[in-house]
Amino acid sequence: MTMVAEDIMVTKLVTLSPHVDVLDAVRLLLKNRISGAPVVDADGKYLGVFSEKCAMQVILDAAYDSLPTNHVGAFMDTQARTIRPDTDLLSIAQVFLLTNFRRLAVVDEGGTLLGQISRRDVMAAGLKVIDDSYVEKTTESSLLYLSAIHERNSAPLA
Repeated sequence: MTMVAEDIMVTKLVTLSPHVDVLDAVRLLLKNRISGAPVVDADGKYLGVFSEKCAMQVILDAAYDSLPTNHVGAFMDTQARTIRPDTDLLSIAQVFLLTNFRRLAVVDEGGTLLGQISRRDVMAAGLKVIDDSYVEKTTESSLLYLSAIHERNSAPLA
């Protein structure tokens, strides 16, 4: 069985509305010790992500000018990548390897947020797959060639 996004995604997420006060959003990231939170509309549709990088922009804007607005929607990253729930583990790992994203939102065909996967989630799932594949340990080390399964440039970016 191939492991896919819906098998490893986190579904209990801290989310933000685009209308939340941006300073409250920064406080929420700090309080929950998270590096970012998905931004969704009232229907749960994924709009983007508010990350630590976005928060840095808020701090700089506040230091040099008055904030142009106090809503998360003005600072969120709307270009953040998303994946589908059936995206396989190796493709997800490739996305993380080839981009600077730290988290990927998992959305359905209609754009509704279903969950989120972080780099750490992929590392843990990948290690589990590798550990599970070594049912019989030998004294001779064997190497798993994941490249035989997927080409490096075939990572799906939704």
